[in-house]
Amino acid sequence: MKVAIIGAGASGLVAIKSCLDEGLQPVCFDIADDIGGLWNWKERPIEGRSTVMKSTIINTSKETSFYSDFVVPPDFPNFMHNTKVVEYFRRYAKHFALAQHVRFRTEVLRVSQAENFKETGRWRLELKDLESGTTRVEEFGGVIVCSGHHADKKMPRFEGQEEFEGKIIHTHDYADYKGYEDKRVVVVGIGNSGVDVTIELSKISKQVYLSTRRGAWIISRVSDEGLPFDVLLLTRFQYLLSRCLPESVTNYMMERWLDRRLNHSLYGLRPAHRWSAQHPTVCDDLANRLIAGNVIVKPDVRRLHRKSVEFVDGSVADDVDAVVCATGYLFGFPFVDHEALRVTDNSVALYKYVFPPDVHPSTISVIGCFQAIGGLMPISEMQSRLVARVLKLRRIMKIHRYLSLPVVTASYSDFLSASSTVFRWC
Repeated sequence: MKVAIIGAGASGLVAIKSCLDEGLQPVCFDIADDIGGLWNWKERPIEGRSTVMKSTIINTSKETSFYSDFVVPPDFPNFMHNTKVVEYFRRYAKHFALAQHVRFRTEVLRVSQAENFKETGRWRLELKDLESGTTRVEEFGGVIVCSGHHADKKMPRFEGQEEFEGKIIHTHDYADYKGYEDKRVVVVGIGNSGVDVTIELSKISKQVYLSTRRGAWIISRVSDEGLPFDVLLLTRFQYLLSRCLPESVTNYMMERWLDRRLNHSLYGLRPAHRWSAQHPTVCDDLANRLIAGNVIVKPDVRRLHRKSVEFVDGSVADDVDAVVCATGYLFGFPFVDHEALRVTDNSVALYKYVFPPDVHPSTISVIGCFQAIGGLMPISEMQSRLVARVLKLRRIMKIHRYLSLPVVTASYSDFLSASSTVFRWC
């Protein structure tokens, strides 16, 4: 069975490997000219595809961020720079001969069901060769979407931005600090990208203002005794403890622990939500930059003026040269012509975060569409193994028609009502 895999990043590579392990024929398509996905930084980012910054360091340690059959080399740092992450992917691809199954510089324009889909489960892909500009159509027995959940830029619109004389950009288009020397910059958003930009610019800019609408819990990569934080926190014992204790107690314990490093209330960072309600922001240097005055925390932006930014508390940042929007992405699968993968309010229903529940047969799947607690790679590997085995079983059933699967019916509305089955990106 030929299986189309869309994307050659962290999830796409392991999807190729899993298909090969099950005797399937994977064909991977990627619009870039190399593997690595968003981790492969380019000076000119590709529109419609997110990318890391030149200085980005991974937020999970190598101890929690590797494929089960290919350990990160011992001489690699615990928290890898994006170039090291890509090097790890290249070694993984070379070891298992994965790159030969990737068609680079190929864009998937449309994925739709073949005419006899109910009988065959086949999908029709419209493909464009970005080098020659030609298009073609191919059919596949299965489709695995590994394009990630960071897609189109979510760009806010500020009142008065037409009169603002400075530069307004999204972190997607931020390459590095060059051009921001001795400037006054407002960074909007306190997620990982926003804080990374803030720290980098605070070292060379005249002043950086970090605007946050609701605050965030800040956790450092380096924990007790200099060990990676996820090595200490993401253990079976800690998981068991969190299941045994009331959520309010675990939240109190974590928040108190985080405040020992950085008093969130004192610096205007304490969010209204509890620790477990949202993903934390990972940063090692924010406390140092705040206490030195290089970074000033501000509330949400009210409006822009010609050379200044006004915040909702009435304070004003004068002589602002640039506004950098770290406001995230709107994820989606616009190339898939099926209602099952339509994203509504930045959420999509996926069984096990993998299969659209109302597509039968289940020959299309999504890998890596989750916000991981820990490293993405091992979870994408488990999802890929599941998908490959489902597709392999379908191939066996097609060959041996006397085999059948038990059919379990369930209410689709009941499925959607279970929050654990719905991926939501906020």
